[in-house]
Amino acid sequence: MSINDPALQSLVDRVNAAREAGAQLSIRGGGTKDFYGEPVQGEPLDVTGLSGISSYEPTELVVTARCGTRLHELEATLGARGQCLPFEPPHFGAREAEAQRATVGGMVAAGLAGPSRAAVGSVRDHVLGATMLNGRGEVLTFGGQVMKNVAGYDVPRVLAGSLGVLGVILEVSLKVLPLAPATATLRFEMDETAALDTLNDWARQPLPLNASAWWQGTLVIRLRGARAAVDAAITRLGGELIEPAFASSFWQGLRNHTDEFFVGAHRALASGAALWRVSVPPTAPPLALSGEQLIEWVGAQRWLCTTTSAVQVREVAARLGGHATLFAATDKSAGVFAPLKSPLDRIHRELKKAFDPAGVFNPGRLYPGL
Repeated sequence: MSINDPALQSLVDRVNAAREAGAQLSIRGGGTKDFYGEPVQGEPLDVTGLSGISSYEPTELVVTARCGTRLHELEATLGARGQCLPFEPPHFGAREAEAQRATVGGMVAAGLAGPSRAAVGSVRDHVLGATMLNGRGEVLTFGGQVMKNVAGYDVPRVLAGSLGVLGVILEVSLKVLPLAPATATLRFEMDETAALDTLNDWARQPLPLNASAWWQGTLVIRLRGARAAVDAAITRLGGELIEPAFASSFWQGLRNHTDEFFVGAHRALASGAALWRVSVPPTAPPLALSGEQLIEWVGAQRWLCTTTSAVQVREVAARLGGHATLFAATDKSAGVFAPLKSPLDRIHRELKKAFDPAGVFNPGRLYPGL
């Protein structure tokens, strides 16, 4: 990436001016994830002018794209070559036009993955390299375009999920994968306990289990892989085989939070409910909390829409060996992310100081005062 690029130079000038004036900037791409994290603060820094796919090597399974590149455009380019972002990053937005504003930079900064996360890994696992603009107005490049490039600190992976508090993600190199030859979705009727036990049993077996979801007494799983493996799993597991078009719509709705559970949860926010994302070991028992739940990732991700207090939700999550994130709520005074213990808090603050000593970028988006 050349510093002579007018779009990049404009960003550098804005950052330098903000630092000198003691101002703060809110990094903004498509704005589809403004609801996530602590409240947005600072003057908007529009990065959508820095867009486009810099390089794409289908035979090497690597693509490099600039931060303002629309996510749907990148996925269309990959799809045309029979490849994909296997972690299924969500395109949030109630309407298609809104969802199409999602950008590559926002995808990495948020670090959110879709239904296949438990099978293929997270956003962080697929970031090979990154170029960023720090709070000193410096353009820094880390990592590379090959998996074996692991010299020094793994800064590209640190950027995933950082919500822009360290700097502007200018460009990223991502590992991509071929589209699976075969996909099938099966539905089973069973209660929560039975679903968790069943999923954990299947997870220990050589099955092409790619995604799962349990809600209101129904377990749905997605099989992906070689045709022979998928067909054998269908025969072995039984259940009701779901028509492909309907199944695709279901998984897309789950990925983008446009399905019935999430629509209902967001409506409930106006009545004082909160949507929690509870991360626990897959083998953890039911949460035993009031409210409505949707369970993904073979039991490791449990969405909870409830009016139960933040203290109680976090106590239950911690007791089960996990943590809880306040994903969406009208009142975020309890804090969005689980409070950090002293060593981790110190590391977060030292990283912030190293990359953004003047506190220019996304103040407080991860934690107040960070």
